[in-house]
Amino acid sequence: MSNEQTIELSLEQINDYEFCVRFAGAALEPLHTDEAPPLGHDAGPNPSRLLTAAVANCLAASLLFSLHKFKNDPGKLSARARATLARNASGRLRVGRISVELGMTHSTASMQHLERLLAQFEDFCIVTESVRQGIAVEVSVRDGEGKLLHMSPAA
Repeated sequence: MSNEQTIELSLEQINDYEFCVRFAGAALEPLHTDEAPPLGHDAGPNPSRLLTAAVANCLAASLLFSLHKFKNDPGKLSARARATLARNASGRLRVGRISVELGMTHSTASMQHLERLLAQFEDFCIVTESVRQGIAVEVSVRDGEGKLLHMSPAA
C-alpha cells in the first residue's frame, strides 16, 4: 500500500490570461485565475498570489492544529503574507521570498506546551516545507497582545 496521495484539477482558458480551475473529486466551486495588467485583467488571483495564499493558509492551519492538539484556544487566527518578486540571473521574474506573520486574538499566558508546538508546527505544513525547497520562507507568530512568540528566518 502506497502512502502517496494525488490532487487533480483541470484548467480551461476563458479569455486571454483568465482561466477556470476545477478541482477533481471535491464539491468546490470553480476558481477563476487571471494575470494582472498589462497581460490580464485581474479577474482573479494569479499563480504568484495563489502560491502566497497557499503558504499562509497551510501555516495557519498547521499552527491551529498544533494549538488544538494541546487543547489551547488561540481565538481567531489571522495571517498576513508578502511575496517578494525578483529577477534571477537570467532576468526572469521569480518569487524570491515569502514572509508570513500569523496572529492570535487570545493571550498565550495560560497555553500549554507553547514552546514545543511553536518549534514544531512549521514541520507539519506540507506546502511551506515543499516551497522551502526553492523559495525562502520566513514565519513569525504573535499573540493577541502583539507579543512576538516565534520567528523562523528565511534560509
